[in-house]
Amino acid sequence: MSRNILPEPPDELKQMSKSLCQRIREAFDPDGMMPFSRFMEMALYEPGLGYYSAGLHKLGESGDFVTAPELGSLFAACLARQVAEAADLLGDYDLLEAGAGTGRLAADLLRHLPAEKLPARYLVLERSADLRRVQQEVIEETVPALADRVHWLDQPPDADWQGVLIANEVIDALAVERFRIAEDGIEQMCVATEADRFCWSRRAAPEELQRAVQHLASTARASFRTGYRSEVNLHLSGWLNAVTRQMTRGLALFIDYGYPRGEYYLPQRTDGTVMCHYRHRAHDDVFFWPGLQDITAWVDFTALAEAADAFGLEVQGYTSQAMFLLGCGLDELLADEVAAGADDGLALSAQARELTLPGLMGEKFQVMGLGRGLDSELRGFALQDLRYRL
Repeated sequence: MSRNILPEPPDELKQMSKSLCQRIREAFDPDGMMPFSRFMEMALYEPGLGYYSAGLHKLGESGDFVTAPELGSLFAACLARQVAEAADLLGDYDLLEAGAGTGRLAADLLRHLPAEKLPARYLVLERSADLRRVQQEVIEETVPALADRVHWLDQPPDADWQGVLIANEVIDALAVERFRIAEDGIEQMCVATEADRFCWSRRAAPEELQRAVQHLASTARASFRTGYRSEVNLHLSGWLNAVTRQMTRGLALFIDYGYPRGEYYLPQRTDGTVMCHYRHRAHDDVFFWPGLQDITAWVDFTALAEAADAFGLEVQGYTSQAMFLLGCGLDELLADEVAAGADDGLALSAQARELTLPGLMGEKFQVMGLGRGLDSELRGFALQDLRYRL
């Protein structure tokens, strides 16, 4: 998508983006560039200026994109059934949500969980002070009687806990390294400036990136031809370890758009999956007003499974969002909601279609369950389990 058909931001937001751009340029390496991963990190999280740090309205119809919890409560109602099943296995438990968006999922989960299955604590791991304020308001307004169970964390728990971890559309926002296959080796894609604008540049890949790309090629059974560009998340393993290290027993659920590795690094996908979201338009110009748009990359679910193996977590299941929600009883919940609703069910049916149709969220989004100390099949993966594709 050409940047000239994207809506122009107002002048005050342009000025904020210009301030961020100056800060990014000041952080360039001595050779006049920085790795794309560093650019993405600053564009999203630079204090006071990054996309998730500057108070922009991000989610919902008036923001840049809509997540499953923002469509309505069906998604949370299904997820609550999987959480309740885990609660039966665990007994007393905590629920930890990483990156809670507007807080709508937290509020709806607390509403839909039976009283006897509620977590002792609902912990929210949120690095954005702006989003934290929004989450607090939503929870106070929606479930005031349960608001005292909700606690916000700056860092993953540093004490042992057992329970359920939920990360919905979180991994896609972790900064990724971009790489290119050159005739003489692997190159690191970097950001530089030209005519006072950011542009792409390249340099020889550092050893860690070279090893990672070589591992991808061998495990994906792919032949990366000269000119092939893509990305790899070098932070995923460390992030997973950080959020699950103190979980002595429990279930971690990851919901995101992505592929198993063999599909991620297909020969025909020659420019990776990095995308931007601005005013409900998806495009690939990562340099369009930095700080004012979301930047994401699809998830390599094979990499998530590899990281789980390294840290003593078992892959309990892997499937599409559609099959996960159906396994959790979406059809029953939809019928109950329609029967109890004041309308004719059109809005609820539209919500269910958005969540499950292959061309919408149903197949693009995948769900992986990682367990520690659990010895039971999970209902969300009962209808379909795609672990063999990892």
